[in-house]
Parts: sequence; structure tokens; C-alpha cells
Amino acid sequence: MAKAAKNLDKQLLPDKTYSDYWTGYVGEESIVMHYWGPGHTDGDSLIHFENANIVHMGDLMFNRRHPFVDRSAGANINHWIKILHRATRHFDKSTTFIFGHAMDGYNVVGNTDDLKKFGDYLGAVLTFTEGEIKAGKTKEGFLLNKTIPGSGEWKGDGIARPLAAAWDELMAK
Repeated sequence: MAKAAKNLDKQLLPDKTYSDYWTGYVGEESIVMHYWGPGHTDGDSLIHFENANIVHMGDLMFNRRHPFVDRSAGANINHWIKILHRATRHFDKSTTFIFGHAMDGYNVVGNTDDLKKFGDYLGAVLTFTEGEIKAGKTKEGFLLNKTIPGSGEWKGDGIARPLAAAWDELMAK
């Protein structure tokens, strides 16, 4: 994006990168960063503070809030669901997860049950979208929806974001 905006020279770029995982220490804390493929974007990582058994999910977790799905940066809802499922298997029941976003009144800290619920929400978005496409709806008409069946806990503004992204993802197949 910076290249297209012709401001690459003004960007602060990383001096280290990794493809699957990175591990290191800050003081006595062992940190492991996991990249499991595209989700919210194509560059989201889970950051595990091993000694504390805390995982920062960043934008991979929206607690009861409609997510921003950044298709322009490689987002993939179907794979995002797989990342959440993998996280529930990879980390244990005592792991504390820090979320990137939460709806007002909900915590930004949670557990594997919250990850499962968000994965179910994303699955409901894809299922609903697929059904509406098969029913012959137009994208413009589809984006007028105010709810997603089976996901009543997800509220607030922004429902068009996941709906539009799901539509585009499914139509690209």
C-alpha cells in the first residue's frame, strides 16, 4: 500500500521477519510468535508469553463485535476460522487470551470458549452469505441485512464489513 501511495520512504519497516514462528526472550519471559496463515489480514500473529501463559490475539479476535475483515491485505474468513480452531487445540484450558477488540460491555480478555464462539460466528457469516448468494440476492441487497442468523451476540455497527468480505471471498472461488 505504501508503494502505491508513493510513500514507502516514510515507512518504518521491520528489521527482522519470520514465516512460521519466532521465539526469543524479554527478560525472563519466553515469547513465541506464531503465524498460521491469513485471517484478519495475511500477516496476523499470535504472541504467546509462555511463562505467563498469555496469548495476545490482536486483530484475530473480536469479542462480540463485528470484525473488520481486511480483504485488501489478504484476509480470509475461512482460514481465520481454522486459526481460531488451531489456537483452541494448541494452547491449554488455563491460557488467558487477550483480544484486539471487544464490544462495549465485553472483556478484551477471555478463554478458548470465546475463541470457539468467534469461530462459530465467522462460520455463520459464511453460511448465511453462501445461502443468500445461492438464493440469487444481489450484493447491494445482501448488505442491507442487520443481523446474521445464529450470531445474535455479535452486535453494534459494522455488520456490513464481514458481510461484504464474505461475499467477495465466496464469489472469488
